[in-house]
Amino acid sequence: MTLTLPEPYLRQMKQQLGSDFASFLESYCQPRTYGLRLNLSKLRHDPERLKVLQEQFRLTRVPWCDNGYYYDEETRPGLHPYHAAGVYYIQEPSAMTAVELLAPQPGEIVLDLAAAPGGKSTQIAEHLQGEGCLIANDIHPARAQVLSENNERMGIANAIVTNETPHRLATRFPEFFDRIMLDAPCSGEGMFRKEPEAIKQWSEQQVTICATRQQEILREAVNMLKPGG
Repeated sequence: MTLTLPEPYLRQMKQQLGSDFASFLESYCQPRTYGLRLNLSKLRHDPERLKVLQEQFRLTRVPWCDNGYYYDEETRPGLHPYHAAGVYYIQEPSAMTAVELLAPQPGEIVLDLAAAPGGKSTQIAEHLQGEGCLIANDIHPARAQVLSENNERMGIANAIVTNETPHRLATRFPEFFDRIMLDAPCSGEGMFRKEPEAIKQWSEQQVTICATRQQEILREAVNMLKPGG
């Protein structure tokens, strides 16, 4: 598939990447990777089931996530009953990196400030291992509903889903959280290959609007982080 990318975007990336720009452009011609993250809380006592899944979906390990796997697109795991049962969560392999770097620990109080649809929230919950508490928030009611459904599907008992603005949360939870995940609303450049419609919606003005919004949300997030968090 050949994508026609916005010229201002290409100029920006060429300036940022320098000699790596050609490799960056070439990446758009390479096939996508597909990933899922196994819900070990539902598989820990069933090693045979795990082996069946690995064979059925032709799983290979994602190097940076212990329970993350690439799957063969043709196997369509999103249509399998195990997906509805929360045995795994379908997630881009690259999206698994953020929580691994955040490295939540059992017993901590963690906030996922812009959490829907729930990929990072459910991954944080796996790290907490049922101890401590996760607050998973999204400002949009419909997205918060999806977030709640995904937490329920994955069997997470120590999570609270909220539907609040960052400012209102910050007034209630000053210096409260051990760790905060913020996947802030963005201009969607990482979605160009997956959703070509994102190319049409991109503009330099939209990037500026998103950057301003991100700074506002980050300021509220910092206010909710414990000293040393």
